[in-house]
Amino acid sequence: MTEWPINAKPAEILLVEDNEDDVILTQEGFKLAKLRVSLHHVPNGQECLAFLRKQGRYANAPTPDLILLDLNMPVMDGREVLEQIGADDSLNHLPIVILTSSIEEQGILKMYKLRCSSYIVKPVDFTQFVRVIQEMGNYWFTIVVLPQKTN
Repeated sequence: MTEWPINAKPAEILLVEDNEDDVILTQEGFKLAKLRVSLHHVPNGQECLAFLRKQGRYANAPTPDLILLDLNMPVMDGREVLEQIGADDSLNHLPIVILTSSIEEQGILKMYKLRCSSYIVKPVDFTQFVRVIQEMGNYWFTIVVLPQKTN
C-alpha cells in the first residue's frame, strides 16, 4: 500500500448512504487503509444535491474528490441523483462510485449509462466490506489522477 504524502490535503469524500451501519463500516475501512480522507456523510439524494450545490446548511461544504453513492435510499434515490448530476454541467465531472447491495444486471448497465465511474457491490461480511473500502480508497487516491479542485 502506498502511503498518502504527509503534506497532502485529505481527499474529500461524500458518502451518500442511509444505513448508519454502512456509514460506520465505510469510516472504519478508510481508517484501516491509512488514507487521509475527510469523509462527509448525507443520508439521501436530496441532501447530496444540496451538499454538491452548496445550498442551505451546506453553503461552506467542500467539493468532493469522490462521491460514494448508495442506490436504495429514501427521499431521493441514487438513480435520481446520478441523473441530476449527469445533467448538471457544474457537477458532471465528479467521479461517482456506486456502492450498493443491488446486483441486478440491467440496473448495473443503466448506472454506467448514466455515467457512474465504478459500480461496487457491498459485501455482507464485515472483513470483506472493509477490504473493499481499502482497495477502493487505494485505487482512487493513490493510482487515479483526479481533477484539481476549483474551490
